[in-house]
Amino acid sequence: MGVLILSFAVWGIADIFKGFGQSTLAKIGSTEISTEQFRQLYTERLQQIGRQFGKPLTSDQARAFGIDRQVLQQAVAEAALDEDARRRGLGQSDAETMRTILTDPSFKGANGSFDQGRFIQLLRQFGYSEARYIAEQRKVSLRRQIAGTLTSGLAPSATLLDALIRYQNEQRSIDYVKLGQGQAGTIEPPSAETLAAYYADHKNQFRAPEYRKVSFLVLTPAEFAKTITVSDEDAKKVFEQQRDKFSTPEKRQVWQIVFPSADDAKAARAKIAEGTSFEDIAKDRGFSAADIDLGLVTKAGILDPAVASAAFTLGSGEVSQPVTGRFGTALVKVGKIEAGSAPSFDSVVADLKRDVAVDRARAAIADLHNQIEDARGGGSSITEVAQKLGLKAVTIEAMDRSGRSPEGTPVSIPQGLELTPAVFASDVGVDNDAISFGGGYVWFDVSGVTPSRERSLDEVKAQVEARWRDEQVGRKLSSLAAEMVQKLNGGTSMADAAAAAGLKVEQATGFKRDATLPGVPASVVQAAFRTAKDGSGQAPASAGGEWIVFRVTDISVPPVDANAAENQQLKENLERRLDDELLAQYVAKLEGDLGTSINDAAVAQATGAAAAN
Repeated sequence: MGVLILSFAVWGIADIFKGFGQSTLAKIGSTEISTEQFRQLYTERLQQIGRQFGKPLTSDQARAFGIDRQVLQQAVAEAALDEDARRRGLGQSDAETMRTILTDPSFKGANGSFDQGRFIQLLRQFGYSEARYIAEQRKVSLRRQIAGTLTSGLAPSATLLDALIRYQNEQRSIDYVKLGQGQAGTIEPPSAETLAAYYADHKNQFRAPEYRKVSFLVLTPAEFAKTITVSDEDAKKVFEQQRDKFSTPEKRQVWQIVFPSADDAKAARAKIAEGTSFEDIAKDRGFSAADIDLGLVTKAGILDPAVASAAFTLGSGEVSQPVTGRFGTALVKVGKIEAGSAPSFDSVVADLKRDVAVDRARAAIADLHNQIEDARGGGSSITEVAQKLGLKAVTIEAMDRSGRSPEGTPVSIPQGLELTPAVFASDVGVDNDAISFGGGYVWFDVSGVTPSRERSLDEVKAQVEARWRDEQVGRKLSSLAAEMVQKLNGGTSMADAAAAAGLKVEQATGFKRDATLPGVPASVVQAAFRTAKDGSGQAPASAGGEWIVFRVTDISVPPVDANAAENQQLKENLERRLDDELLAQYVAKLEGDLGTSINDAAVAQATGAAAAN
């Protein structure tokens, strides 16, 4: 659906706390933020972060990370912009708001036009009523008006851009060697006492995780569509309605010269008839080749209907008679012509039937959603609901927080479905909300919990011994690497140091700070950029595995080309950062000028801090 709320990195809001009713959390000018509004924003943000990390955040963790303050700052910033828009008398007509919604690609059906059923379904998935969504769309548009006016034309200085490009494009080369198991030598097996002591110091690393039993039902348009049969007759009807969608339109290379008057256009056409080239006429008018070139375009791609009509009646190489168009009188020339194509029904019928089935599946799922929610509200489990409606629920007997079974293998969950965090944020007997997934829904029940427990040494003896050995190897390799770095810094060449240790010298050349090098971990790349030319360093290649010793052999900065594609992207990113910074300053000034008051007790209540205290 896109971003409904324009977010800014706003810091330093005024902490002016005073008494309120519990229904009002903050007030900016005359604009209020209710406790319920903020609670909803805060919950949505926690769910989003939980999906990114693969596990839910507790209220304590969220406050420790400062997420409560960040969401509060965002909410206050948006309210300040809303108040600013109101005071400036900014507005957007109902017609323009509806135009934005009706043209949103997210709400288009298989026929390419606005689909009311899909619109309602998506709003339900994201927890919006139609009225709330329309109101939010209008607010977002007004905020963007303010932001666009404020940041229009803002650009980074050439000095700043040059410095960032140099930093980004700096390249380094290193010689390096890898110290592995062979250099660690023989590690004698630990005694029973040593192993027991190591286990006692690291018991938490060997605990059996908590496991949960879960049953779930996945209902998505793509899967449900497989149960729907679409007849050839229905598919042909849609094919006729959408024939343009499947066809490739004819394209033509078009040039156009616009004249200030019809007489000038006629005179120029007469010269062309006498042998003057179209290009020479353009030069006489002061136009460059780029000025007159409309490109290889379809008829619909030409803005002026009169010019489009003329261009698509000419032959290749022909020049039109004067054309009275929307922007003046023009001469049009056509070059290369690429014929269009219209696929047969048979060539697209499979895709067409699938699209129609998916559209029908969306409507069916909307109806099933209500039936499932009613049944669950009546106390039925998800397996009972699935059996009653002829659907298939899946049961996983045991899964841990990483989505693995007790045997250590991944459990069977559809790719992209973030079920595990939701399962471990729930409990037995909890009536869970449906999860939005793949344009549909997933319902689940937690039916059993096996608590985490401490494993005995006998159960995990092999794992304990392997981890103890890895630590011994790591310590020995770290010590050897430090000795080699000391020799290199003392004047020994990398070739001599490698030969003495029986190692092979390898090279990595011309890499940047963000490079991903085969066989060279990111830790070594980062260390290389902290090391001076001809300096040496070391870094672990993997936990309990190899160590790498390196020497920086070259540092170079290629000539700065601000027009290079990668530097253009860097410039655009910098411009966005500058826009955000300027907007943050503007919002901070607004908050001070409008008067910002925050109800500390309501914030604590909405974020769970009150319960924690």
